[in-house]
Amino acid sequence: MPTSVLIAGCGKLGSPLALTLAHQGYEVHALCRSPRELPGVTLHYHDLSQPLTATLPATDFVFYMLAPTERTEAGYRTVYVQALQHLLTALPRSPQRLFFISSTSVYGQDQGEWVDENSPTHPGSFSGHILLEAEAIARQSTFPATILRLSGIYGAGRNHLLEQVRQGICHPAEPPYYSNRIHQDDAVAAMVHMLQVCKQGKALADCYLLTDSTPAPLHEVCQWLATQLQVCVMETVALRSRGGSKRCCNTRLIETGYAFHYPDYREGYLSLL
Repeated sequence: MPTSVLIAGCGKLGSPLALTLAHQGYEVHALCRSPRELPGVTLHYHDLSQPLTATLPATDFVFYMLAPTERTEAGYRTVYVQALQHLLTALPRSPQRLFFISSTSVYGQDQGEWVDENSPTHPGSFSGHILLEAEAIARQSTFPATILRLSGIYGAGRNHLLEQVRQGICHPAEPPYYSNRIHQDDAVAAMVHMLQVCKQGKALADCYLLTDSTPAPLHEVCQWLATQLQVCVMETVALRSRGGSKRCCNTRLIETGYAFHYPDYREGYLSLL
């Protein structure tokens, strides 16, 4: 029997994960709110903000990767706390592992500090606090859970920074503002890798940072993009992300054997340009 996986949330990240796993021979079930085309994937429609009335399939692994439709405290709490509780209650059997997709916004460091999985989490935003609450719910479930904290995702359909630089907008050089990112292809590949490591019977930690190997000042990234796009910087604007100025370390992920397709922003953005 093929290994079965339930993916809760089939947006920009969940959909390519579902398609990749299906292509690799997994039995993939996807829980989503609206119809979509995912060949080889069995779709189940439900809004997890409400308790489930239909029976979910019993699967070996679960990925929880819903995203809020509105960036409000209520929207985050609905998606990351209430919906997660609804899903965990409705699972017909305990999976071998739950993978909960979180964010590096749970860290509050803002002075260019290095952070890893053992760094203190004192977020300065409601979103970070709610994500930490949801992480605790995942960890307290009756089966093993691994938290995957992603930094800023870029790739196809995620070109916000590129478009700003095309318009001649750049982040100021001072004070340095460190940014972290991961190409969407690496985000998906790293999740597949985590699943394969678990299938092989190897031990997984309860948390991993999914981020590339090159944290960089946002000014440096913008200037490099401007050079590649052959545009003149006309304006400097604080393009600060929700993540805060910090440098995220991916050593724990690399120690599992994962090899990045795009270990730094230059290789990743060149693939888009």
